[in-house]
Amino acid sequence: MDLTGARWRKSTRSGTSGGNCVEVADNLPGVVLVRDTKDRDGGMLQFDSTVWQSFVNFAKQH
Repeated sequence: MDLTGARWRKSTRSGTSGGNCVEVADNLPGVVLVRDTKDRDGGMLQFDSTVWQSFVNFAKQH
């Protein structure tokens, strides 16, 4: 899968200090990418979009 078209955005839940931030790219079909803002070249996690949505829904409930 070609991931070069990923459009990264900082999580709205990431704080403005402390450096504990993640970025999410959810514009690619069927996949969501997550990476550490402090280490953008250090790799990324890849999730199926339905799995990611389940995680987000769960997190919103807790």
